[in-house]
Amino acid sequence: MSDQITTLTDGTFDEHVKASDLPVLVDFWAEWCGPCKMIVPILEEIASEQEGKLLVAKVNIDENLDITRRFEVMSIPTLMLFKDGEAQARIVGARGKAQLLQEIAEFI
Repeated sequence: MSDQITTLTDGTFDEHVKASDLPVLVDFWAEWCGPCKMIVPILEEIASEQEGKLLVAKVNIDENLDITRRFEVMSIPTLMLFKDGEAQARIVGARGKAQLLQEIAEFI
């Protein structure tokens, strides 16, 4: 996984997301999820190309049940975009790069 994608946990989620001056795109995923693995290269590209404008982070739902329940993540992959610590957008299911960027463009 790219070093430009931050791994968040129940213990680090709030400090990273709420303290960020940049919008944060959080990928809720699991090791066993095929579509989750398919979007990893897309998220790595976005993290690289949007450096300085957007942070990309991941939360493993199997290891971080508190944060998964808090945001009522029922299907994966679920991508949530946070700005100023508040959830602004939720995208459920895998997307291509162009469609994903289009859906989050207004927040970047």
